[in-house]
Amino acid sequence: MEVLTTEILVLLASAAGIAFVHTLMGPDHYLPFVSMAVARRWSWRRVVVVTLVCGLGHLLGSVALGLFGIWAQAEMSGLVAIEGWRGDIAAWLLLSFGLMYLALGLRQAQRNKTHSHWHHHGDLYHSHDHNHHNEHLHVHEAKQESNVQPENPRSGIAPWAIFIIFVLGPCEPLIPLLMYPAAKQSVAGVLLVTGVFGLVTVATMLVAVVISFYSLRRLKLDRMERYGHAMAGATLSACGASILFLGL
Repeated sequence: MEVLTTEILVLLASAAGIAFVHTLMGPDHYLPFVSMAVARRWSWRRVVVVTLVCGLGHLLGSVALGLFGIWAQAEMSGLVAIEGWRGDIAAWLLLSFGLMYLALGLRQAQRNKTHSHWHHHGDLYHSHDHNHHNEHLHVHEAKQESNVQPENPRSGIAPWAIFIIFVLGPCEPLIPLLMYPAAKQSVAGVLLVTGVFGLVTVATMLVAVVISFYSLRRLKLDRMERYGHAMAGATLSACGASILFLGL
């Protein structure tokens, strides 16, 4: 049986186009990673790994559901309803996590606000800049410390929280527009179409994240550095709200 039928070729081209547009039109596919990477000073390797793992998790949920539906000959409308339910949960989690992170970021920004202190050292009377982030460091050591420290790769719940949210988040067009139509042709066709959709989705996510991260890293935002976590939280919550209330 021929696998690359005309119908499958059309679906393959559609899968690539839909994946590209769907990813770029959904800011939740890349902005959370960019904002968290900048705020937490992730390395390039960490940015790529977290984006890749979350992208694969994002795909696998919908792929597993679609394959199960095809195997069980389930009604497509039921699977679409499940995908919609998963999408709402993921959006509310993203909004909630973003608001919580925003609050914590504002609190940290207030603690990192620099102010002056005057000190006596014998006959020497001088002032130095001070913030509560570095309050336990010697004044001359504190000047060398940044308000925002690079995240330890083995610590922090932020990547795990984003991963869980992405696993719950569905790839809405995959099942109704690609997997079910391909299933009418062959099982191999389903796998090919799904593979192309997944490859283009993850590749688009990686390119968008890397370009955005590189661009932001080149900007001189020293005065805004202490608001990095707050801005990341605002970005996350805005992505969640855009999904819930604007349908993005």
